[in-house]
Amino acid sequence: MRTISILFTFLLLSWLACATSRGSDNGDAYVQEACSVTRYHELCMHSLASFSRTAGRSPSKWARAGVSVTISEAKNASQYLNKLKKYRIMRGRNRIALSDCIECFQDAMDNLHRSLGILRKLDATNFDTQMGDLTTWLSAALTDEDTCLDGFDDQSSKQVKMLQNQVSRVTCITSNALALVNKLAADGLGSLNGP
Repeated sequence: MRTISILFTFLLLSWLACATSRGSDNGDAYVQEACSVTRYHELCMHSLASFSRTAGRSPSKWARAGVSVTISEAKNASQYLNKLKKYRIMRGRNRIALSDCIECFQDAMDNLHRSLGILRKLDATNFDTQMGDLTTWLSAALTDEDTCLDGFDDQSSKQVKMLQNQVSRVTCITSNALALVNKLAADGLGSLNGP
């Protein structure tokens, strides 16, 4: 009887392990499929993996997840930029460039928040207009992030390199979010409810 109990327990645990791994493969497949349209695939898959279960194959949910992650990353970068300014880590020309960069990031954040607001209330009646607004605002956010770095051209200090890395990461994630929104726009109205 004890042998049967051990065998049954082993079979049950084996079945659970297979079921769990199959579930994660499905989640991996979802994020891989969603990120296939992005320029920075690995970054996309890493930053959006936690949304696999909830987003599934829904382009609207992936677009919303992409913009949400972008806002979070941009907020972290903005806080970093403000700390650099607050503690006067940058001097001279770099300090002026930092102030410009902070202003650009505020504009980018405004555009990202507008975009998320639209993604939360997508509707069939205004879909084309909403997609136009989304691509405009996300493109503007990308431009703001790129402009942030303009003042640091030809600079090589440790602080500038760290700032450039931080902002570049946000730019890549924003680019991925824009690609996810473009996928949603290309899939059209039928993709609003998802499969």
